[in-house]
Amino acid sequence: MRIAWFAHSWLSDWNHGNAHFLRGLTRALCRRGHQLQWFEPLPGPWGGWSLKNLVRQEPLCWTSAVRDFNQAYPEIRPAFYPLPDGHGRNLFSFLKEPLRDVEWVVAHEWSDPALIQALKRLRHQLGFRLIWHDTHHRGISRPEEIAACQMNEFDAVVAFGESLRRVYETRFHARRSYTLHEAADLSIFQPAADEAGEDHAPEVIWIGNWGDEERTRELEEYLLEPARRLQEHRFQAYGVRYPADARQRLKAAGIAYSGYLPNPRAPAAYARARIALHIPRQAYRETLPGVPTIRVFEALACGIALLCSPWLETEGLLEPGADYECVAGGNEMEARIAYLLRHEDERQSLARHGLESVRRRHGCEQRAREWEEICQNIG
Repeated sequence: MRIAWFAHSWLSDWNHGNAHFLRGLTRALCRRGHQLQWFEPLPGPWGGWSLKNLVRQEPLCWTSAVRDFNQAYPEIRPAFYPLPDGHGRNLFSFLKEPLRDVEWVVAHEWSDPALIQALKRLRHQLGFRLIWHDTHHRGISRPEEIAACQMNEFDAVVAFGESLRRVYETRFHARRSYTLHEAADLSIFQPAADEAGEDHAPEVIWIGNWGDEERTRELEEYLLEPARRLQEHRFQAYGVRYPADARQRLKAAGIAYSGYLPNPRAPAAYARARIALHIPRQAYRETLPGVPTIRVFEALACGIALLCSPWLETEGLLEPGADYECVAGGNEMEARIAYLLRHEDERQSLARHGLESVRRRHGCEQRAREWEEICQNIG
Protein backbone atom coordinates (compact mmCIF):
# COMPACT_ATOMS: atom_id res chain seq x y z
CA MET A 1 0.00 0.00 0.00
CA ARG A 2 1.03 3.57 -0.65
CA ILE A 3 0.00 5.60 2.40
CA ALA A 4 0.27 9.28 3.31
CA TRP A 5 -0.13 9.85 7.04
CA PHE A 6 -0.91 13.24 8.57
CA ALA A 7 -0.29 13.74 12.30
CA HIS A 8 0.06 16.73 14.55
CA SER A 9 3.74 15.90 14.97
CA TRP A 10 6.10 13.02 14.37
CA LEU A 11 9.22 14.82 15.54
CA SER A 12 7.84 15.88 18.92
CA ASP A 13 6.14 13.88 21.66
CA TRP A 14 5.97 16.87 24.05
CA ASN A 15 2.48 16.58 25.59
CA HIS A 16 1.68 14.46 22.55
CA GLY A 17 1.24 10.86 23.59
CA ASN A 18 -0.44 10.10 20.27
CA ALA A 19 3.01 10.23 18.66
CA HIS A 20 4.11 7.09 20.52
CA PHE A 21 1.79 4.64 18.79
CA LEU A 22 1.79 6.46 15.46
CA ARG A 23 5.56 6.15 15.22
CA GLY A 24 5.55 2.46 16.07
CA LEU A 25 2.60 1.56 13.87
CA THR A 26 3.90 3.29 10.76
CA ARG A 27 7.37 1.83 11.21
CA ALA A 28 5.82 -1.64 11.46
CA LEU A 29 3.90 -0.99 8.24
CA CYS A 30 7.15 0.04 6.54
CA ARG A 31 8.80 -3.18 7.66
CA ARG A 32 5.92 -5.09 6.13
CA GLY A 33 6.70 -3.58 2.74
CA HIS A 34 4.31 -0.66 2.52
CA GLN A 35 5.35 2.76 1.20
CA LEU A 36 4.67 5.63 3.57
CA GLN A 37 4.90 9.39 3.55
CA TRP A 38 4.71 11.33 6.81
CA PHE A 39 3.36 14.88 7.10
CA GLU A 40 3.13 17.37 9.94
CA PRO A 41 2.31 21.10 10.05
CA LEU A 42 5.00 23.73 10.26
CA PRO A 43 5.38 24.90 13.86
CA GLY A 44 4.03 28.35 14.50
CA PRO A 45 0.81 30.25 15.21
CA TRP A 46 -1.20 28.06 12.82
CA GLY A 47 0.06 24.59 13.66
CA GLY A 48 2.73 22.40 15.16
CA TRP A 49 1.78 23.13 18.79
CA SER A 50 3.74 20.19 20.23
CA LEU A 51 6.95 20.88 18.32
CA LYS A 52 6.66 24.61 18.98
CA ASN A 53 6.32 24.01 22.71
CA LEU A 54 9.11 21.46 22.75
CA VAL A 55 11.45 24.17 21.45
CA ARG A 56 10.06 26.90 23.71
CA GLN A 57 9.61 24.96 26.93
CA GLU A 58 12.69 22.71 26.73
CA PRO A 59 15.49 25.03 25.51
CA LEU A 60 18.21 22.86 27.04
CA CYS A 61 17.13 19.52 25.64
CA TRP A 62 14.90 19.91 22.59
CA THR A 63 17.75 19.28 20.14
CA SER A 64 18.71 16.07 21.93
CA ALA A 65 15.03 15.02 21.98
CA VAL A 66 14.80 15.41 18.20
CA ARG A 67 18.11 13.58 17.87
CA ASP A 68 16.70 10.73 19.99
CA PHE A 69 13.73 10.54 17.63
CA ASN A 70 15.94 10.48 14.54
CA GLN A 71 18.07 7.70 15.99
CA ALA A 72 15.11 5.64 17.17
CA TYR A 73 13.06 6.07 13.97
CA PRO A 74 15.46 6.62 11.06
CA GLU A 75 12.81 5.64 8.50
CA ILE A 76 10.39 8.40 9.57
CA ARG A 77 11.33 11.66 7.87
CA PRO A 78 8.26 13.90 7.95
CA ALA A 79 7.54 16.55 5.37
CA PHE A 80 6.23 19.89 6.64
CA TYR A 81 3.17 21.56 5.16
CA PRO A 82 1.97 25.13 5.79
CA LEU A 83 -1.45 25.75 7.24
CA PRO A 84 -3.45 28.70 5.88
CA ASP A 85 -2.34 31.85 7.66
CA GLY A 86 -4.02 34.64 5.79
CA HIS A 87 -1.10 35.19 3.40
CA GLY A 88 -2.50 33.37 0.39
CA ARG A 89 -1.01 29.94 0.87
CA ASN A 90 -3.10 27.28 -0.85
CA LEU A 91 -2.93 24.02 1.04
CA PHE A 92 -4.88 22.23 -1.68
CA SER A 93 -2.26 23.09 -4.31
CA PHE A 94 0.63 22.42 -1.96
CA LEU A 95 -0.47 18.83 -1.28
CA LYS A 96 -1.79 17.90 -4.69
CA GLU A 97 1.51 16.67 -6.13
CA PRO A 98 2.74 14.73 -3.06
CA LEU A 99 -0.60 12.90 -2.85
CA ARG A 100 -1.04 12.21 -6.55
CA ASP A 101 -0.01 8.54 -6.44
CA VAL A 102 -1.06 7.48 -2.93
CA GLU A 103 -3.81 4.94 -2.33
CA TRP A 104 -4.60 5.76 1.28
CA VAL A 105 -4.51 9.02 3.22
CA VAL A 106 -4.79 8.92 7.01
CA ALA A 107 -5.65 12.02 9.02
CA HIS A 108 -5.04 11.70 12.74
CA GLU A 109 -7.62 13.19 15.07
CA TRP A 110 -5.42 16.14 16.13
CA SER A 111 -5.45 17.67 12.63
CA ASP A 112 -6.37 21.21 11.68
CA PRO A 113 -9.84 21.68 10.06
CA ALA A 114 -8.17 23.44 7.11
CA LEU A 115 -6.15 20.31 6.39
CA ILE A 116 -9.25 18.12 6.61
CA GLN A 117 -11.10 20.26 4.07
CA ALA A 118 -8.15 20.20 1.68
CA LEU A 119 -7.85 16.41 1.94
CA LYS A 120 -11.55 15.96 1.22
CA ARG A 121 -11.27 18.06 -1.92
CA LEU A 122 -8.16 16.19 -3.04
CA ARG A 123 -9.86 12.86 -2.40
CA HIS A 124 -12.48 13.67 -5.03
CA GLN A 125 -9.82 14.63 -7.57
CA LEU A 126 -7.18 12.00 -6.90
CA GLY A 127 -9.29 9.03 -5.85
CA PHE A 128 -7.48 7.91 -2.70
CA ARG A 129 -9.25 6.43 0.32
CA LEU A 130 -9.46 8.79 3.31
CA ILE A 131 -9.33 7.44 6.88
CA TRP A 132 -9.84 9.29 10.15
CA HIS A 133 -7.69 7.85 12.98
CA ASP A 134 -8.51 8.68 16.60
CA THR A 135 -6.38 7.83 19.66
CA HIS A 136 -7.74 10.53 21.97
CA HIS A 137 -10.88 11.47 23.92
CA ARG A 138 -11.97 14.59 22.01
CA GLY A 139 -14.88 12.62 20.54
CA ILE A 140 -16.54 12.71 23.96
CA SER A 141 -14.85 15.72 25.59
CA ARG A 142 -15.28 18.13 22.64
CA PRO A 143 -17.77 16.45 20.31
CA GLU A 144 -18.63 19.65 18.46
CA GLU A 145 -15.11 19.79 17.03
CA ILE A 146 -15.33 16.23 15.73
CA ALA A 147 -18.83 16.78 14.35
CA ALA A 148 -17.57 19.78 12.36
CA CYS A 149 -15.24 17.43 10.42
CA GLN A 150 -18.26 15.47 9.09
CA MET A 151 -17.27 11.87 9.60
CA ASN A 152 -19.70 10.58 6.96
CA GLU A 153 -17.39 12.07 4.30
CA PHE A 154 -14.51 9.75 5.30
CA ASP A 155 -14.23 6.26 3.90
CA ALA A 156 -13.72 4.94 7.42
CA VAL A 157 -12.96 5.83 11.02
CA VAL A 158 -10.40 3.85 13.03
CA ALA A 159 -10.69 4.36 16.80
CA PHE A 160 -8.44 3.09 19.57
CA GLY A 161 -11.22 1.54 21.63
CA GLU A 162 -14.58 -0.10 21.12
CA SER A 163 -16.38 2.44 23.30
CA LEU A 164 -15.00 5.27 21.15
CA ARG A 165 -15.80 3.41 17.93
CA ARG A 166 -19.44 3.21 19.00
CA VAL A 167 -19.45 6.98 19.56
CA TYR A 168 -18.33 7.50 15.96
CA GLU A 169 -20.94 5.09 14.72
CA THR A 170 -23.92 6.44 16.66
CA ARG A 171 -23.17 10.12 17.28
CA PHE A 172 -21.05 11.07 14.26
CA HIS A 173 -22.58 8.66 11.71
CA ALA A 174 -19.33 7.27 10.35
CA ARG A 175 -19.82 5.26 7.16
CA ARG A 176 -17.54 2.51 8.46
CA SER A 177 -15.86 2.28 11.85
CA TYR A 178 -13.21 -0.07 13.19
CA THR A 179 -11.37 -0.61 16.47
CA LEU A 180 -7.57 -0.66 16.49
CA HIS A 181 -6.11 -0.55 19.98
CA GLU A 182 -2.82 1.10 20.70
CA ALA A 183 0.24 -1.08 21.31
CA ALA A 184 3.87 -0.87 22.34
CA ASP A 185 6.67 -0.51 19.83
CA LEU A 186 8.56 -3.60 20.96
CA SER A 187 11.69 -2.54 19.09
CA ILE A 188 11.98 0.35 21.57
CA PHE A 189 10.04 -0.83 24.61
CA GLN A 190 11.61 -3.92 26.13
CA PRO A 191 13.29 -4.75 29.42
CA ALA A 192 16.56 -2.85 29.67
CA ALA A 193 19.61 -3.58 31.79
CA ASP A 194 18.63 -3.53 35.45
CA GLU A 195 19.99 -0.32 36.93
CA ALA A 196 17.86 -0.29 40.07
CA GLY A 197 20.80 -1.18 42.27
CA GLU A 198 22.46 2.18 41.68
CA ASP A 199 22.52 4.70 44.48
CA HIS A 200 19.37 6.81 44.80
CA ALA A 201 17.54 4.98 41.99
CA PRO A 202 13.76 5.45 42.26
CA GLU A 203 11.64 2.57 43.42
CA VAL A 204 8.32 3.94 42.14
CA ILE A 205 7.99 5.83 38.87
CA TRP A 206 5.17 7.89 37.41
CA ILE A 207 5.35 9.13 33.80
CA GLY A 208 2.51 11.45 32.87
CA ASN A 209 1.57 15.08 32.30
CA TRP A 210 -0.24 17.32 34.75
CA GLY A 211 -2.24 18.88 31.93
CA ASP A 212 -5.59 20.61 32.23
CA GLU A 213 -6.80 19.53 35.67
CA GLU A 214 -8.14 16.30 34.14
CA ARG A 215 -6.75 14.14 36.95
CA THR A 216 -5.55 16.52 39.67
CA ARG A 217 -7.66 14.83 42.34
CA GLU A 218 -6.49 11.39 41.20
CA LEU A 219 -2.83 12.43 41.27
CA GLU A 220 -3.28 13.70 44.82
CA GLU A 221 -4.90 10.47 45.99
CA TYR A 222 -2.86 7.86 44.12
CA LEU A 223 0.57 9.49 43.81
CA LEU A 224 1.14 12.37 46.22
CA GLU A 225 -0.51 10.96 49.33
CA PRO A 226 1.09 7.47 49.09
CA ALA A 227 4.48 9.13 48.58
CA ARG A 228 3.98 11.31 51.68
CA ARG A 229 3.23 8.23 53.78
CA LEU A 230 6.03 6.10 52.32
CA GLN A 231 8.89 8.49 52.94
CA GLU A 232 11.32 5.57 53.29
CA HIS A 233 10.84 4.77 49.58
CA ARG A 234 11.98 6.81 46.58
CA PHE A 235 9.42 8.16 44.09
CA GLN A 236 10.16 9.85 40.78
CA ALA A 237 7.83 11.70 38.38
CA TYR A 238 8.29 12.72 34.75
CA GLY A 239 6.04 14.87 32.60
CA VAL A 240 5.25 18.36 31.36
CA ARG A 241 2.79 21.16 32.07
CA TYR A 242 3.32 20.96 35.81
CA PRO A 243 2.62 24.46 37.21
CA ALA A 244 4.73 25.83 40.04
CA ASP A 245 2.14 24.79 42.61
CA ALA A 246 2.15 21.20 41.34
CA ARG A 247 5.94 21.04 41.40
CA GLN A 248 5.93 22.31 44.96
CA ARG A 249 3.38 19.67 45.95
CA LEU A 250 5.57 16.95 44.44
CA LYS A 251 8.57 18.22 46.37
CA ALA A 252 6.61 18.38 49.62
CA ALA A 253 5.53 14.77 49.10
CA GLY A 254 9.15 13.69 48.64
CA ILE A 255 8.79 12.98 44.91
CA ALA A 256 11.74 13.81 42.67
CA TYR A 257 10.39 15.69 39.63
CA SER A 258 12.49 15.26 36.49
CA GLY A 259 10.43 17.11 33.87
CA TYR A 260 10.15 16.19 30.21
CA LEU A 261 11.13 12.66 29.22
CA PRO A 262 11.48 12.01 25.46
CA ASN A 263 9.67 8.75 24.83
CA PRO A 264 12.66 6.77 23.47
CA ARG A 265 14.28 7.29 26.88
CA ALA A 266 11.36 5.81 28.84
CA PRO A 267 12.63 2.18 28.84
CA ALA A 268 15.81 3.23 30.63
CA ALA A 269 13.73 5.16 33.18
CA TYR A 270 11.53 2.13 33.82
CA ALA A 271 14.62 -0.06 34.20
CA ARG A 272 15.84 2.02 37.13
CA ALA A 273 12.58 1.57 39.07
CA ARG A 274 10.65 -1.33 40.62
CA ILE A 275 7.03 -0.26 40.23
CA ALA A 276 5.28 1.95 37.66
CA LEU A 277 2.02 3.78 38.34
CA HIS A 278 -0.80 4.37 35.88
CA ILE A 279 -3.34 7.06 36.77
CA PRO A 280 -5.84 7.51 33.91
CA ARG A 281 -7.47 10.80 33.09
CA GLN A 282 -11.13 11.13 34.04
CA ALA A 283 -12.23 10.77 30.41
CA TYR A 284 -10.73 7.30 30.16
CA ARG A 285 -11.97 6.24 33.57
CA GLU A 286 -15.54 7.49 33.29
CA THR A 287 -16.68 7.86 29.67
CA LEU A 288 -14.32 5.66 27.63
CA PRO A 289 -13.97 2.55 29.81
CA GLY A 290 -11.88 -0.30 28.52
CA VAL A 291 -9.45 1.86 26.57
CA PRO A 292 -5.94 1.36 27.97
CA THR A 293 -3.73 4.24 26.89
CA ILE A 294 -0.30 3.78 25.39
CA ARG A 295 1.59 4.10 28.69
CA VAL A 296 0.02 0.85 29.95
CA PHE A 297 1.38 -1.16 27.04
CA GLU A 298 4.76 0.57 27.11
CA ALA A 299 5.31 0.03 30.85
CA LEU A 300 4.35 -3.64 30.65
CA ALA A 301 6.61 -4.10 27.62
CA CYS A 302 9.52 -2.91 29.77
CA GLY A 303 8.92 -5.69 32.29
CA ILE A 304 7.97 -3.55 35.27
CA ALA A 305 5.17 -4.21 37.76
CA LEU A 306 2.24 -1.87 37.10
CA LEU A 307 -0.20 -0.50 39.69
CA CYS A 308 -3.26 1.42 38.46
CA SER A 309 -5.80 3.73 40.01
CA PRO A 310 -9.41 2.60 39.37
CA TRP A 311 -9.93 1.74 35.73
CA LEU A 312 -12.35 -0.77 34.18
CA GLU A 313 -11.01 -3.30 31.65
CA THR A 314 -13.94 -4.10 29.34
CA GLU A 315 -12.33 -5.16 26.06
CA GLY A 316 -10.44 -8.27 27.10
CA LEU A 317 -7.00 -6.95 26.23
CA LEU A 318 -5.28 -7.48 29.56
CA GLU A 319 -5.99 -9.50 32.69
CA PRO A 320 -6.44 -7.42 35.86
CA GLY A 321 -4.68 -9.00 38.80
CA ALA A 322 -2.30 -10.91 36.55
CA ASP A 323 -0.92 -8.40 34.02
CA TYR A 324 -1.34 -5.43 36.36
CA GLU A 325 -3.07 -4.61 39.62
CA CYS A 326 -5.89 -2.10 40.01
CA VAL A 327 -6.41 -0.59 43.46
CA ALA A 328 -9.67 0.71 44.90
CA GLY A 329 -8.36 3.84 46.62
CA GLY A 330 -5.35 5.77 47.81
CA ASN A 331 -4.92 3.74 50.99
CA GLU A 332 -4.82 0.54 48.98
CA MET A 333 -2.33 2.08 46.55
CA GLU A 334 -0.04 2.87 49.48
CA ALA A 335 -0.44 -0.65 50.88
CA ARG A 336 0.23 -2.40 47.55
CA ILE A 337 3.33 -0.29 46.83
CA ALA A 338 4.75 -1.16 50.23
CA TYR A 339 3.84 -4.84 49.87
CA LEU A 340 5.30 -5.31 46.39
CA LEU A 341 8.51 -3.53 47.33
CA ARG A 342 8.91 -6.02 50.17
CA HIS A 343 7.99 -9.12 48.12
CA GLU A 344 10.24 -9.31 45.10
CA ASP A 345 8.94 -12.69 43.86
CA GLU A 346 5.37 -11.44 43.61
CA ARG A 347 6.47 -8.18 42.03
CA GLN A 348 8.50 -10.00 39.41
CA SER A 349 5.68 -12.45 38.74
CA LEU A 350 3.31 -9.55 38.04
CA ALA A 351 5.86 -7.87 35.77
CA ARG A 352 6.62 -11.09 33.90
CA HIS A 353 2.95 -11.88 33.24
CA GLY A 354 2.32 -8.37 31.87
CA LEU A 355 5.41 -8.53 29.67
CA GLU A 356 4.36 -11.88 28.19
CA SER A 357 0.85 -10.59 27.45
CA VAL A 358 2.13 -7.53 25.61
CA ARG A 359 4.66 -9.53 23.60
CA ARG A 360 2.00 -12.04 22.65
CA ARG A 361 -0.85 -9.69 21.72
CA HIS A 362 -0.02 -5.99 21.95
CA GLY A 363 2.95 -5.06 19.80
CA CYS A 364 2.93 -2.69 16.84
CA GLU A 365 3.67 -5.53 14.42
CA GLN A 366 0.36 -7.14 15.32
CA ARG A 367 -1.45 -3.81 14.97
CA ALA A 368 0.11 -3.37 11.51
CA ARG A 369 -1.43 -6.68 10.47
CA GLU A 370 -4.76 -5.55 11.87
CA TRP A 371 -4.45 -2.29 9.91
CA GLU A 372 -3.95 -4.29 6.73
CA GLU A 373 -7.10 -6.27 7.48
CA ILE A 374 -9.06 -3.06 7.99
CA CYS A 375 -7.89 -1.71 4.62
CA GLN A 376 -8.79 -4.98 2.92
CA ASN A 377 -12.24 -4.77 4.45
CA ILE A 378 -12.71 -1.20 3.21
CA GLY A 379 -11.72 -2.37 -0.26
